[in-house]
Parts: sequence; structure tokens; C-alpha cells
Amino acid sequence: MVDLRDVQRWHRHAPELLEDVSIHMADQPERKQINFTIVPDEQPGEARIYANFCSIAHTPFDFTLTFCEVMPISEQEIRNAAQEHVVRAPVRAKIVVPVQFVPNLITALQEHMRVFSETYSNVGWSKGGPIH
Repeated sequence: MVDLRDVQRWHRHAPELLEDVSIHMADQPERKQINFTIVPDEQPGEARIYANFCSIAHTPFDFTLTFCEVMPISEQEIRNAAQEHVVRAPVRAKIVVPVQFVPNLITALQEHMRVFSETYSNVGWSKGGPIH
């Protein structure tokens, strides 16, 4: 990409370079915008991973979504949790996404949640629940 300031500078100091730039720019093919949809290329029999808890962390560059499966805990785990204030859950998947991806993810989740709520509003599912 040629900056207009560079072209103006070249024109003042070496007008013959301007001709070369014009020829070079004319040789460049016109850029076209192509719209497309990305779809998952799932293989038959590919396993799904269940998670019922998501821990979220971020850096200035990305978000990390750590998906875990929290199972009912034993009496011993309850006693440990009372002392340590921690319950460990096995990590099922850890996904790192760029910051730019997050707003679209939030929008998509909100839209799917809206459709889900409208479709299944009569099955006794409530919107209230823990936020992780």
C-alpha cells in the first residue's frame, strides 16, 4: 500500500518515481470483498465434551475460557471445602480466544439464549442461577 504522503514527497524530490508508482499501482488487481460463512467440519462419531462450569480469565490480548465438570461432592470434599474454601473440578477444555472475538461470542450467546428461552419457556427451566 502506498501512502499519499510518500507519493507527494516523491513527486517533489523525484517526479520520475511518481510514474513508476502509478504504473505499479495500475498493475495491482482490484481488491474484492468476499462474504462467506464458516461452518464446523465435524467428523462422524466425534466426541462432545460436557462442562457445567466455566472459569474466565483474560490478558490484554486474549480471553481464556476454562470449562470444567463439577460433580456432586462427597462428605470429605465438603469438609475440605469448609476449611480451604476451594472445590477442585476437573478441566474438560481450555479455550483461548482473541479479545476481538469476545463481543461476537457474547452477541451469539445472547441471541441463542433468547431463542432458547422463547422455545423452551414452558418446561420449568428458570433463568435464575449462579453466574460463574
